[in-house]
Amino acid sequence: MKMVLNGRPLTVLVVVSLWLLLICGLSYGVQSDIDCLKGIKAELEDPYGYLNTSWNFNNNTEGFICKFTGIECWHPDENKVLNIRLSDMGLKGQFPVAIKNCTSLTGLDLSSNKLFGNIPKNISQIIQFVTTLDLSSNNFSGEIPVSLANCTYLNVLKLDHNGLTGQIPAELSLLTRLKQFSVANNLLTGPVPYFGPNSSITADSYANNPGLCGFPLDPCQSA
Repeated sequence: MKMVLNGRPLTVLVVVSLWLLLICGLSYGVQSDIDCLKGIKAELEDPYGYLNTSWNFNNNTEGFICKFTGIECWHPDENKVLNIRLSDMGLKGQFPVAIKNCTSLTGLDLSSNKLFGNIPKNISQIIQFVTTLDLSSNNFSGEIPVSLANCTYLNVLKLDHNGLTGQIPAELSLLTRLKQFSVANNLLTGPVPYFGPNSSITADSYANNPGLCGFPLDPCQSA
């Protein structure tokens, strides 16, 4: 058997090696997404059994995780997670860092649960390609991570109805794709990011915080 690549003959051993590399790469991608969901299930308390009854990993058929509650895949027959939507399930725990293993994730909705603690400082490394992030209506505390500004694909960022403190990072103004943004009903202070005069982000996005200022809110008072 002889194959040619760029005008050069390839031996059977080389061809087989290339195929093995390809197969291993695909398997790792699928396995990483399975590990992602296993990790999420392990990190979160599930008092109402939404995950425990649906997320059954005793299965090896193609696309089995795509049938899990709250999981949407790129293709129903491929274990590659597109969106995770676990809203209003009563889930408890901190932000599940196992999400980093869902390397093709574009949407994450953990809203209306009982999650607490800080939003990870390295969140941009956990959700690199996410376009929609909804952590609203939880019990997150601490500051909004500056690294969110590195999530350059974000179209929607919802952090409202939490217990976040400190200032909103000015670097978030670098998120030029952002169409929806809300940090209302937190404990934030200081100037808000400037998204530009044509931004669709209104004062409602900042409502019910103790000391925010700057466009589209009232001007900040100079010291």
